[in-house]
Order: sequence, then structure tokens, then C-alpha cells
Amino acid sequence: MQKTVIIIAGPTASGKTALSVRIAQLFKTAVISADSRQCYQEISIGTAKPSPEELATVPHYFINSHSIKEDVNAGIYEKLALQYTQQIFEKNDVAVMCGGTGLYIRAFAEGIDDMPVIAPGIRTHLNEQFAQHGLVWLQQQLQERDPAFFATAETQNPQRLIRALEVLDATGQSITTFRSATRSPRNFRIIKMGITLPKELLHQNIHHRVDLMMQAGLVEEVRSVLPYREHNALRTVGYQEIFSYLDGYISLDEAVEDIKTHTRQYAKRQLTWFKKDPAFEWFDAREGKEMITCLQQKL
Repeated sequence: MQKTVIIIAGPTASGKTALSVRIAQLFKTAVISADSRQCYQEISIGTAKPSPEELATVPHYFINSHSIKEDVNAGIYEKLALQYTQQIFEKNDVAVMCGGTGLYIRAFAEGIDDMPVIAPGIRTHLNEQFAQHGLVWLQQQLQERDPAFFATAETQNPQRLIRALEVLDATGQSITTFRSATRSPRNFRIIKMGITLPKELLHQNIHHRVDLMMQAGLVEEVRSVLPYREHNALRTVGYQEIFSYLDGYISLDEAVEDIKTHTRQYAKRQLTWFKKDPAFEWFDAREGKEMITCLQQKL
């Protein structure tokens, strides 16, 4: 059999983790996480890591592999995930990749361009400006200074906007200049499977998951990483809203509602990203058997 990586992607709370564990069990293999936050040891509740039972069922890579003190990006992920893949291929013909971070999956499947090194002061300054002036300021800056990139950017994602601005500040050039769009050939086959749920059901899952996170101690987890609040991994849904609560800007109930709203919006952005890739074959998350049958026919 040709060496193969099965990629299972889709929006948050659609059931990717459980399905990837089932498939890894079936092929007696391991799962590589493609989630940009689950690699950090210090944040578990807000990142919806696989449960201890799931982690014990099949081997997992890129879960609890780094400290929040470290910076991990798509370029680093590409190198690590390729190493993990080769390790798995030493014993097995199939590896499973599971996650919702589209940029990481693309980096693994196609390669990613080397980005310029950014002086730490530039990012610090932009983070301070963002904290002071908010998302609208970032959007206006990028629209004025790099309208071509802004037209295709994730304009609701402050991380992406800050990244584009820091490249502009450091090099005087658009981030698009450093994207050659040349694909790196892989010496293994990639099968891309997308899963989702009807919108109402997905939203129910999201709301239920947020309620469970709160019961599990999300506020305490966020409080424990306050010293690292400028880290990119914490500039995301579930952490920013609790920071606002701890800062006294909103009530806890408002923070919970904001997390639910922002998670729904994030799930929509994830779907938009993955749907742009025609290589994905889509399944209803409740029809796991259908996906498994399809995989067995392909392998």
C-alpha cells in the first residue's frame, strides 16, 4: 500500500476528534493534531483537547508538546508534522491528521514560504496599538497600507492582520510578496476528508461545549496564563473574552455569551476556508460509517 495521510478537517465542535480516534484505531495507527493551540501544555480546557481516554486509545502527536512560553507557527508545524509522519510510516502505511487550523493543514500538505524575521519590538508595538484601538484600527491600517491583501484577508482575525502589518513594518513589502504559491511535493498520498453538521446542531454543540468548559474551570485556566496574555495562542476565542471579564470590562455571563458567539463565527470561517479546497470530500459527522467505508475503498 502507498504511504497515506488521511486528513480529517472541519469546524470546531463537529466531532473531528472522536472520528479521528475511530479511524486511527481501525488502521492501528496514530493521530497528528492540526490544531494551533492544543500543543500547549498550559491550556487544555479552552482548547478542547482530546480526553485522557482518547489520548490513551491511540498515540497522539502535537498534543501537550510545547510550553506557552514557546512560539509555534505554520512553518514550524510543517517541519514537525512531516517528522511525525515519517515516524508513523516506519511502522504503518497510514497516518491520521485531525484539526481545524486550516493554515497548518495547508502548510503540511503543500508547504509554506519562509517568512521574514520580525524584530520583537514591532510585534509588541502593534499589539499595544491593537489593545488600545481595537480591531477596527487594525482593519483600517491594513486597508490603507495593503489594500490588495486586505481584500482577501480574514478581516475578523486580529492575529492575521497583525502578522500582515508587522511584515509591512519590517520589510516595507506586502506579506503576499513572500507567498510564492509553489507547492512542495510530498512523497506520500494525502486524502482530505471534511466533516460538518447542520448549522443548528453545530451551534448546539458549540454552546454545550462552552458550558462544559466553564464548569471545568475555564476562568481559573485563563487566570493561570495571565502573564502570557500577549502570546498568539491566547489571542483567540475563549481566552480574550475571559481576559475582558478579569479586566472588569464585562460580566461573566457576557463573557460566556461572547465566547459562544465568537466560536460560532470561527466555525463559519473554518468552513469557508476548507470549502475553498476542492480536494476535500465532505461528510455529515453523524455518518462516520459512510466516511470509513469511503476510506476503505480508497486505500
